[in-house]
Amino acid sequence: MSIPSSDIITAMEGLLSIAADTTRLKILYSIAKTEKCVSDIVKEVEASQSLVSHQIRVLKNANLLSSRKEGTRVYYALAD
Repeated sequence: MSIPSSDIITAMEGLLSIAADTTRLKILYSIAKTEKCVSDIVKEVEASQSLVSHQIRVLKNANLLSSRKEGTRVYYALAD
């Protein structure tokens, strides 16, 4: 087995650093089976709304989450 290219190693490093946060992992588990809005995620992961919103932004920027808007609520799910 050969070592992957530098680009692949760098991408893996980024993904692992994102997964290294407890709150981000809880959020990913929270929405693994069904999409949820921020208020539902806040209750489930037992974290503040500002912390959850910040971590959702990090996960969205990493293309790990998708979102859809329904009225005033935004629902998040794992990206394909």
